[in-house]
Amino acid sequence: MKKYILMIMTLVITLSLFSIQVMAEEGDATQKKSLDLAPEAKSGILIERDTGKIMYEKQANEKLPPASMTKIMTLLLIMEELEKGSLKKDEVVRISENAASMGGSQIFLEAGEEMTVNDLLKGVSIASANDASVALAERIAGSEDEFVNRMNDKVKELGLKDTHFQNTTGLPAENHYSTAHDMAMMAKELLSHESITEYTSVYEDYLRQGTEDEFWLVNTNKLVRFYPGVDGLKTGFTNEAKYCLTATAKKNDMRVIAVVLGVDTPKERNAAVSNMLDYAFNTYESKKLFDKGQVITKLDLLKSEENNVNVVASESISTLYKKGESIENLKTSVDLANVELPLKKGDQVGTLVVKNGDTLVSKTPLVVEVDIDKASLFTLFKRSIQKLSKNN
Repeated sequence: MKKYILMIMTLVITLSLFSIQVMAEEGDATQKKSLDLAPEAKSGILIERDTGKIMYEKQANEKLPPASMTKIMTLLLIMEELEKGSLKKDEVVRISENAASMGGSQIFLEAGEEMTVNDLLKGVSIASANDASVALAERIAGSEDEFVNRMNDKVKELGLKDTHFQNTTGLPAENHYSTAHDMAMMAKELLSHESITEYTSVYEDYLRQGTEDEFWLVNTNKLVRFYPGVDGLKTGFTNEAKYCLTATAKKNDMRVIAVVLGVDTPKERNAAVSNMLDYAFNTYESKKLFDKGQVITKLDLLKSEENNVNVVASESISTLYKKGESIENLKTSVDLANVELPLKKGDQVGTLVVKNGDTLVSKTPLVVEVDIDKASLFTLFKRSIQKLSKNN
C-alpha cells in the first residue's frame, strides 16, 4: 500500500512540475508576442549597428514602398564616392533641367544653377531634396538611370533579397519597394561612413546664404531635435507609403537603428520610433572593442613594396548584451586570407571574429589602409642583400 501511495505522489509531483514548465514556456511566448513596440506601424525593426543584432521586429520582411528612405541608398553611394576621392565636397555641380524638374520635397534648384557637392549633400540629408539627389546621381553616374543601376547592384552586394529601386528619390514608381529589414541593413552600411551624421544630425541650416535666393533647411526628422542622441537618418512620406522613418541614435558606446514603415501620422511615427529607442537603451548595453580604422594586426608581404602593412577594422566593432548578462568569456581572433598583389585601399585581407565563449558574436572584414603595389626588382634585390647580411 505504501508503495502505491509513493508512486501516486511521485506522479502528482511530476505532473505539477510539467505544468509549471509548460505555463512558463507559454508565458514567455505570450510576452514575446505582446512586445509590440510599434503598434501603429505596418512593419518595423530595431537593431544594434555594429553587430546587426535584432532587438525587435514586426513584419520586417514585408515589401512596402519606402518613400524617401530610398535616399539612404542614394547617400550610401555618394559617401562611397567621397571616400574613394572621386567626388570632392568643394566640387561645383551644374544642375540639369532633369534635376531641376523634380517635384516633391526639394531645395528649388534651377537648371544651369551651380552648387557645391557639400551643399547638395546638405539638401539631401537635411531637407530630403529630390532635386539635389538627382543632381548628385547625374554627377556620379552620368544619368539617374545609371545611378539606379548602381543602387540595385549595391543591394545585391549587401545580400538584400527584398529591395528594388526605380529612382534615387523614393517618388512613387511601380516595382519600387523595400522592407524594414533591408532598410536597416542599408542604414547599417551607411553609418560605416561615420561622417554622414555630420549632415543628418543638423536640425537647421541655410543654402545660398546672403543671397536673394537664400533657402532655409529644416530637418524632416524632428527626433534630431527632440530625442537625445538621435543624429539621423531619413524620413519618408507618400500617400501610398504613408509615414516612414529610419532613425539612429547613440548613447554611451551603443548605436542603434530603428525603422518603421506605413504609419498614419508623423506624430505616431515619431512615438513608435521613440518607444523602440527607449526599449533598446533600457534593455541592452554595448561594449566597444575596436574603432573603425584601428590597427588590428600587421601583414608581412614579401613581394610588396612595403613590409609590415597595417591591417585595420573596416568599421567599428562592438559586442551587445542585455543588462546584467556576463561577457567575461569574450575572445577575438584574426583570420588572414591569402592575398594577391596589388591591393587597393579598403580591400579585404582578413576577418576579425568575436566570440563570447563558444557563441559567435560577430565577423568583421579587415582591410588595408593604403594601396599596396608589387615590389620593384630593386626593392627585392635590396631585401635579398639585407637578408644575406643578417645571416652572415
